[in-house]
Amino acid sequence: MDHARGHQVHPRRDREVEPHDRRAAEVTSAPVLGALAAFAAGAPPVAVPVSVREEAARVVLDSIGCALAAVETPAGRIARSYADVLAGPVRDTTVIGVGRSSLHGAAYANCELVAALDMAPINQPGHVAPYVVATALAVAERGDRALAETVDAVAVGLEVAQRFASAMDTNRAVVDDRPVLSPVMGFASSIFAAAAAGTRLRDADQTLTADVLGIAAATSPVNSLRSWQLHTHSTSVKYGLGGGLVQAALHAVLAAELGHRGDRMILDDATHGYPAFIGTRRWEPEQITRGLGQQWTFPAGTHLKPYPHCRVTHGVFDALAALVEREDLTPGEIESITAHGEAWATGVPTYMNDEIRLPVDAQFSFRHGISVVAHRVPPGKAWQDPAVVHDPSVTALMERIEWRAHEGWADAYAAHPSARPARVEVVARGTTFVEERDFPRGSPSPDPATTFTTDEVVAKFRHNAAGVVTADSVDRVVTALTGRLSTVTVRDLMADLDPTGRTS
Repeated sequence: MDHARGHQVHPRRDREVEPHDRRAAEVTSAPVLGALAAFAAGAPPVAVPVSVREEAARVVLDSIGCALAAVETPAGRIARSYADVLAGPVRDTTVIGVGRSSLHGAAYANCELVAALDMAPINQPGHVAPYVVATALAVAERGDRALAETVDAVAVGLEVAQRFASAMDTNRAVVDDRPVLSPVMGFASSIFAAAAAGTRLRDADQTLTADVLGIAAATSPVNSLRSWQLHTHSTSVKYGLGGGLVQAALHAVLAAELGHRGDRMILDDATHGYPAFIGTRRWEPEQITRGLGQQWTFPAGTHLKPYPHCRVTHGVFDALAALVEREDLTPGEIESITAHGEAWATGVPTYMNDEIRLPVDAQFSFRHGISVVAHRVPPGKAWQDPAVVHDPSVTALMERIEWRAHEGWADAYAAHPSARPARVEVVARGTTFVEERDFPRGSPSPDPATTFTTDEVVAKFRHNAAGVVTADSVDRVVTALTGRLSTVTVRDLMADLDPTGRTS
């Protein structure tokens, strides 16, 4: 047994495999797969800039906080129970805010917990952070890796995801000033991000990493976002089972180490390879490889979420929150609210749904979220409390809310990728009050006020962690991920996130 790694696998040691020189030559002859494998493996070594590492650390801190906030939610309870199914006799990896499980059990549960409230960071093409952070933390804890190198692995994973997003269809395509949605969309390509982070923390070389990525492609989940958007009531696993994607990523990492060979042409064959698997009509592989390792693009595409609700609504929420606070409006005074937001989402059934059966329905119902903001419920896990989700006053106000496409959305988005123009018109006290926003809080934009400061990320984390782990543990986690990272291991970090362990 490999005690340093805590896993009964060895990277191709004592196994029958193809000659390394032949395999290495095949990898370098595959431009996309070879470039990604080199980047993930650090061949040559890739220095992660300080600003990039800091942004990745913020993503990790925010993600952990979201997991802590979700422990007692319906999705959180399912994740915890399934972690027990996957645990087996060896429970040496931490389920955040819960206790111990196996490598696979912890990775599964942590991904589901991070994603449960829909409050986790957004990285392109969408909800990437749960997959990457959960995989990296589980592998790093099992391998007793340093926190600094783990954060670097997260940065690598997020960059891989951003590169794939740049090469594929987007859910905000505009043609002739009108939104055009691909019939098949989703976040399946995030498997490469999770696998890259995981295999980097296993010290795989470029050739082995290429096999990991090739296996990941062949075992990728499907892109199910569009069916989830269009079918109500939509599945409670949302736009894809994140825990399942993480399991597939771990399988790719370990299967390659055990001797499986990946398809080395799978990313370089647009007709029969991975682009065809995921239904993308656009495939520009040069977007993946150009400047890889020299230019870090994911920080500009990182959006931190102040509200536990679909990101599409956040500009409207910001405007409405400011308006009702300034005018001191109560829900009973409001005759109507007209919200103008992203055009592409207008009319999408899951977003227009008003029948709230489960907390997950509230996460994506635009009118429900707008009503909660009008009730001035502080953003956070309280939004998913059944008393808020099914509050008769909240549901009554929903009937007086209308969502419309913002007429300036297409031009604004074309001018800046973070633009989400929003306007709210509130009729109350015989007056129509109006408030507008160009960019939502939490997004990088020309307006410095929209970018979350580290203090804001920390405040969100503290709010989410309250009552789940001790105040001392919260302080240590904050210090670890906002400091220099150099003296802390992931085992140290996870010990503070295990309420069955430390008590102070």
